[in-house]
Formats: sequence, C-alpha cells, structure tokens
Amino acid sequence: MMLLSGVYIAVTLALVPSITYAAKNGDCEVCVNFLGRFYQSLKDNDVKFTPAEIEKAFMKTCKDAKGKENRLCYYIGATSDAATKIVNEVSKPLSYHVPVEKICEKLKKKDSQICELKYEKQVDLSNVELKTLKVKELKKILEQWDETCKGCVEKTDFIRKIQELMPKYAANAAKSRTEF
Repeated sequence: MMLLSGVYIAVTLALVPSITYAAKNGDCEVCVNFLGRFYQSLKDNDVKFTPAEIEKAFMKTCKDAKGKENRLCYYIGATSDAATKIVNEVSKPLSYHVPVEKICEKLKKKDSQICELKYEKQVDLSNVELKTLKVKELKKILEQWDETCKGCVEKTDFIRKIQELMPKYAANAAKSRTEF
C-alpha cells in the first residue's frame, strides 16, 4: 500500500507543472483553452470523474462547439462526421485530473493538427471603422454573433446590419461609438 501511494505521489509531482512548453509558446491555444473550460465545467457541474462520464459530457459539449473548437472536436473524434476517434485520450487523463496542457501535448503527438489550431483575432468594434473592413470580415462578425444578413448585397448593407445588431452583441462598443 505504501508503494502505491509513493508511485501516486511521484506521478502527481511529474504532472504538476501546469505551465508547460506548449502553453508558454502559445502552442495548442485552442486545445488548452477549450479543454480548460471543459474541465472547469465538469467540476462546476459535479460530474463523476470516470472516463465514461467524461467522454459522454465531452461529446455533448462538442455538439455545441463552433469554429476552431468544432475543428478540435473533429480531430479528436467527438463529432458525428469524424474519421478517427481518440476521445479516450482526453477522457482518461481528465479522469485522473491531468493538467490540460499535458493532455494537449500528448494529443499533439497523435495528430499535430490539434496544436496548429489558433483562434482568429477579434475585431475591436469600439475602435475600428467598419467602412475600412472587407466584406469577408464583416460577414465573420455576423457569423460570430450567429446572425445572417439576408438580402445584403452591398458592403453598406452589412455595415448597416452590424450597426443595428451591435447594441445586442457588443453593447460597450455600441455605447462608445455613440459617444463621439
């Protein structure tokens, strides 16, 4: 029994440094952030830390993921259209409370694309002049808000729609724009 507790302590101490090489270099940005939030949600919702329960919760979380996070779920195999399935490479270590940075480093060895995912830069709507943005960027803003612009043909149509929705999705930016 004493030997087992000694091994447990040694393994735990080996995994404790939560700021690893990957996290320091901004590597695995999407993986570390997404799994970090997921792990916190497990703790907040008092989920049993068994691999099966974690995998079930992970699959459910991935159904709602969008953008780069959805792509991460696809690479891990937590989406219905995924070709591979390495979800157990996430659920098993999380059940032992392994730091997410370590999990992402291990996933990188399985599939390097996982750590190549980066979040797209967010546009600061309080400072940017909408007329200077490209239509693609304006569409991306609407997409992030889960909105569409039906009947928009001209750039000014997209700008008008963003300005109309800004108080709902970016209240601080809308307020700072009206203070001029």
